[in-house]
Amino acid sequence: MSGKGKGEYLRQSTAEACACALPGSATHLAMGVCCYRMMLGASAADQSSLAPSLSLASLLLSSLSAGGRGKKAASGKKAMSRSAKAGLQFPVGRVARYMKKAKVADRVGAGAPVYLAAVLEYLSAEILELAGNAARDNKKSRIVPRHIQLAVRNDEELNKLLGGVTIASGGVMPHIHASLMPKSKGKKETKA
Repeated sequence: MSGKGKGEYLRQSTAEACACALPGSATHLAMGVCCYRMMLGASAADQSSLAPSLSLASLLLSSLSAGGRGKKAASGKKAMSRSAKAGLQFPVGRVARYMKKAKVADRVGAGAPVYLAAVLEYLSAEILELAGNAARDNKKSRIVPRHIQLAVRNDEELNKLLGGVTIASGGVMPHIHASLMPKSKGKKETKA
C-alpha cells in the first residue's frame, strides 16, 4: 500500500476484483458485497474518492436483483424448472406447493419435494410398465383398471404397498381353490 491512499487502494482492488468476476455468478454477488463492506469501512475523507467504487458496487448489486416474481433474469440464460434440473417428468414445484399447503412440516427443505417427486415418478412408471404388459398379454392396446389390478396384485412388493387399496372396476384375481377342481380320471379303483 506504499504511495497510495486508502481510497485509491480500495478503488483499484475493487475494480480489479470486479473485472475478473463473472456477471450473474456467486462470485459476482460476493464481490458486490465485498465492495459495499469496504466502502463502509473507509473514513469520511476517503468516501469521496470511493465514488467510482460506490457506483460499481451499486451496479453489481442492481444487476443481480433483477430476479423475483414476474421479472426476467438479467442474464441471457433461459429459465429452467426444478423438474428439468432433476431430470424428472413429475412437477417438483407443484409437489412443493402441496407439501407446504398440507403442512407436512413447519418448513419444507429444497430437496424434499424433489425426492418425493422422484419416488412418485418411479412408482407410477413401475405400475404403468406392469399394466402395459398385462394389457399386451390380453391383446389390448389400451390400459384399463383391470390391467392395473392384475399388474399390482401379481407383483409382490406393489401388492404389499397397495394391500388395503381397492381399485375401482379392477375385478378380482382369477383363482380356483384346489379342492374345487375336478378329480383326475387317471386313477383306477381296485376292488379287494
